[in-house]
Amino acid sequence: MTAPLAAPAMQRSHGAGTLAVKASVGATRIDRLHQAGNAKIRVPKTYGAALEAVLINTSGGITGGDTLDWTLHAGPGTRSVVTTQACERIYKSTGDTGRQTTTATVDSGASLFWLPQETILFDGGRLHRELQVDLAPDARFVGLEGLVFGREAMGETVARGFFHDRWRIRRDGRLVHADDLRFDLSDAGEIAAAASLGPNRVVATLVAILPDDAESLDLTVGQCRLLLAGTTGGVSRIGAGADAKVIVRLAAPSSYVLRRQLLPVIALFLGDNAMPKVWSL
Repeated sequence: MTAPLAAPAMQRSHGAGTLAVKASVGATRIDRLHQAGNAKIRVPKTYGAALEAVLINTSGGITGGDTLDWTLHAGPGTRSVVTTQACERIYKSTGDTGRQTTTATVDSGASLFWLPQETILFDGGRLHRELQVDLAPDARFVGLEGLVFGREAMGETVARGFFHDRWRIRRDGRLVHADDLRFDLSDAGEIAAAASLGPNRVVATLVAILPDDAESLDLTVGQCRLLLAGTTGGVSRIGAGADAKVIVRLAAPSSYVLRRQLLPVIALFLGDNAMPKVWSL
């Protein structure tokens, strides 16, 4: 008897992109750019001092066994705003876990704003996501990550799925921020439980590591609290001096509501740097 043919192995996508920027004639410009596989980087023309970069995953999403790696280097005195072309989609997996890693280095006097659009987790999706940031003593960093549990307009729910989000931010070699979010869902009621998200299906975390004095940081926190009044969100300042950080956490019933609440907060931290056009409502 002829043995049955083995099922063909699923094709995996692997992408890696690197962007390094430098200060030149009063502006921030590309120093090095490398892209491989399904990872692409575009730098649209802007008229501000900050360079805007848009990261693209041409495979359309991540599923089990896929990998996507981004490396960012902000040279001395530069200003960069990095975002993504679209929301990242984490599709149903047959068992393997997709991996996405972002590594950033921010040199002296530089500012880096890491502002990707939301990640959408589909039912059965599995993702390990990691953010590693190394800051010079006077560097500035603002990082944002959002997570959507299924597309509301499509009537999707997430009953099963694995997600692990790991943040490690260091200043001058010292660990100043560590954050791990991990869940392994097996029932549709887990996310909707009162102790979890309740009626909400979108969450976001913003972390700002700014070498500002306590008075300036407290003023920023106060402004954030005014902007977040009436939302399911909060803001805190932790620490003082060069290692101080401001953390914003927000939950909302939909991506539209989240963006409407979050955009003024992002603009507050951006200051005179322009909001990426892909973030427009």
